[in-house]
Amino acid sequence: MAPAQRDPKVVVLGGGSWGTTVASICARRGPTLQWVRSEETAKDINENHRNTKYLGDEVELAHSLRATTDFSEAAECADVIVMGVPSHGFRGVLTELATQLRPWVPVVSLVKGLEQGTNFRMSQIVDEILPGHPAGILAGPNIAREVADGYAAAAVLAMPDQYLAANLASLFRTKRFRTYTTDDVVGVEMAGALKNVYAIAVGMGFALGIGENTRAMVMARAVNEMSKLGVAMGGNRDTFAGLAGMGDLIVTCTSQRSRNRHVGEQLGQGKTVEEIIAAMNQVAEGVKAASVIMEFADKYGISMPIAREVDGVVNHGSSVEQAYRGLVAEKPGHEVHGAGF
Repeated sequence: MAPAQRDPKVVVLGGGSWGTTVASICARRGPTLQWVRSEETAKDINENHRNTKYLGDEVELAHSLRATTDFSEAAECADVIVMGVPSHGFRGVLTELATQLRPWVPVVSLVKGLEQGTNFRMSQIVDEILPGHPAGILAGPNIAREVADGYAAAAVLAMPDQYLAANLASLFRTKRFRTYTTDDVVGVEMAGALKNVYAIAVGMGFALGIGENTRAMVMARAVNEMSKLGVAMGGNRDTFAGLAGMGDLIVTCTSQRSRNRHVGEQLGQGKTVEEIIAAMNQVAEGVKAASVIMEFADKYGISMPIAREVDGVVNHGSSVEQAYRGLVAEKPGHEVHGAGF
């Protein structure tokens, strides 16, 4: 008789809302440890089965989920690493992880952002810091609180190796959380970063009182912009019509829980980016991604009017009104191949 295989130990690094939600999902499937920086958060998870700071006191986490503030404990026992830290802290955590993680342990990112300075996607940072470790991303239309509350949702796990992706997907799958797979890591990562910028654009429109038709127009044209850049960078166009692209764009642009839409609305009310970020409990990746996206647009020679106008407001002192006037001034051309808005 063949020896019984033990369940892989999933280690989630990060104590935010989405990292905690994914950790709780994994804990229902098998042994899971969550590393958090705060002793208070670790105690809340272990004793109360809550992450009150990020998910409120009504969300009950899996009782089998355990949290620790001991980074070494987390790193040394991991069979699968899930990275739930923001893009600006991603490299630092990986660098610390590199000294303690066993070879070949897969690394799954939850981050929908890009690294400023290098313009790297998260899987590229993994390849640099942890060569030999399979790197991928789990992304989709996933508002953390809704998933934590048990509403039906879905995501896509992108890994280069589809056999590995299929095996890992089972760790993130429940009856109410559907996990699909793809090998398009570039497309899923770029879709996740791009949609945040367009959610800021739609949020600005909410503040201006634009109609639902206008919102739908901006979102549809956003999918076109996202697809152009994603394909130029090596992604698959179909990815941008799927869960990580259009799916995530829709929920991020329309949900009142969306951090990036909130940023856009606050900008439309006359607040500065600095004021908005200072008042927020969590990171809005679109603020950081706007300038990076425009660097990519210049590099690949792609016209991205919506992203351009968001970057103008976030980084160059333009007003929300000027941004929407700039879009209206664009001459419409061919819907798929045209360069304008």
